[in-house]
Amino acid sequence: MQLTATEKVDGGKRDVAKPVGTSTDRPTTRSVPTQLSHREILEVLFGLLAALFTAILSSTIVSNALPTIIADLNGSQTQYTWVVTASLLAMTVSTPVWGKLSDLFNKKLLVQTSIIIFVIGSIFAGISQNVPELIAMRVVQGLGMGGLTANAQSIIASIIPPRERGRYSGYMGATMAVATVSGPLLGGVIVDTPGLGWRWTFYVCVPLALVSLVILQKYLRIATVRRRVRIDYLGAVLIAIAASLPLIWVSFAGNSFDWMSWQSGAFLGGTLVAVLLTIRVELRHPEPMVPLKVVRERTTALAIIGSIAVGVGMFGGSVFIGQYFQIAGGRTPTEAGLLTIPLMVGSLIGTTLSGRIISRTGLWKRFLVIGSVLLVLGLGLLSTINHRTPEWHAMTFIAFLGLGMGMLLQNYVLAVQNTVDVSEVGATSAVVAFFRSLGGAVGVSVLGAILAAQVKGDVTSKLATLGVKPSGGGVSLLDLKSLPAPVAEVVRTAYGDATGTIFGVAAIVAVFSLVAALLMKEVPLRTTLTKGDAAESVDA
Repeated sequence: MQLTATEKVDGGKRDVAKPVGTSTDRPTTRSVPTQLSHREILEVLFGLLAALFTAILSSTIVSNALPTIIADLNGSQTQYTWVVTASLLAMTVSTPVWGKLSDLFNKKLLVQTSIIIFVIGSIFAGISQNVPELIAMRVVQGLGMGGLTANAQSIIASIIPPRERGRYSGYMGATMAVATVSGPLLGGVIVDTPGLGWRWTFYVCVPLALVSLVILQKYLRIATVRRRVRIDYLGAVLIAIAASLPLIWVSFAGNSFDWMSWQSGAFLGGTLVAVLLTIRVELRHPEPMVPLKVVRERTTALAIIGSIAVGVGMFGGSVFIGQYFQIAGGRTPTEAGLLTIPLMVGSLIGTTLSGRIISRTGLWKRFLVIGSVLLVLGLGLLSTINHRTPEWHAMTFIAFLGLGMGMLLQNYVLAVQNTVDVSEVGATSAVVAFFRSLGGAVGVSVLGAILAAQVKGDVTSKLATLGVKPSGGGVSLLDLKSLPAPVAEVVRTAYGDATGTIFGVAAIVAVFSLVAALLMKEVPLRTTLTKGDAAESVDA
């Protein structure tokens, strides 16, 4: 015979079975997860994925629209880069903060707050009258994106056991992959459509975000841990500084000051100090934003290394391959987006197929290894392209990249979630997402700097051979229609050849994902939400 006790769940009550003799007077420090039906999970998942899709989409939809945006707002080349970097940076530094909050407060309220912040940023980005205003609103968008990324993964981990999570994580990975690679296509179509224009690349994200808000309000029911906590405000600030300084340095080094200069030393020194202070604060705080005990765990540490490499490949592939088709291939923004479809299809196949097989078998390591091999292969093949490479070759290469990216995107998170209890899954998932976003932000900045440097050198030397003095202003080089035919051909050649170089750098980084996957120790996915229940099940 069992007695029952009631537990508060989102303002309501439900019965929780308690063995006879168990005291119910003591305050609980953790919620008792409720197992949802497949239909209930899909209802919640639809709302989460709708919001996540719009958030990820907003980070790449501007890539094909940026030349038009910067020209319309009279921006500079530095501002061009920061329209992309600002949202990625804000998402990166806010993800661990949101993740920690999801372990302390109501996850439903947090994810709805993230959606509202994102919608506000999107609306005001669309009505921006100058580039500084646009960059500021991209930061607001990034804060909302960080909350959606962290809380969506935390909610899924709180309602689905790890063994079943592979199936549903496949849906999330597919959503993230499709949003990442379809953004440039959608942005190009919007810019090329009469009556719309670049401002609609921001407005288009709003309706779907509002729909997700309504769906989550209606269907999401999740237990909440009610306890007094101390928020690690200092840790949050230090994390933001430690992540921001290297990105700012990469963005300005080589343009505003030399790579080897006292300014570079100041940025790197400041980063080192911020990292050391962050470690000191996080080790001493009772509720750290980034629990270092989790980071020290072998699976998590290796997943972080692998996720950084995935971030470089994911964002680098979607941003620079589209630019390659436009500049080197002379394609319109819409045509360039269509040519990247193999990347999207490969990502869909990789994430859904691996997710279903993992749910059936409980084994995940093989997909991390295979995915890493495909990631290295795809980026390695892309390193061979130049301005003469047939388009179908590049399309084939990005298909391999997409397959590998799809197998890795969510499965690194899944492997880490399997090692922790449901009460820590928010912060743990956010740590992995943080480093993946950081890899993407740094990857875009570093690869973009390498691309710009090589293009500048090639264009300058080849124009000198033609007896033409290069003009100032980096943005005008991208406006090929206004350039004389010989100069336009020089620019096309330079961009085509430099693109292969940056993918070669990305391939070297991807090798670290393969090494990390090989070193990970596989633990079959448990079938329970809580870690303790899994141990009790094994003992029984």
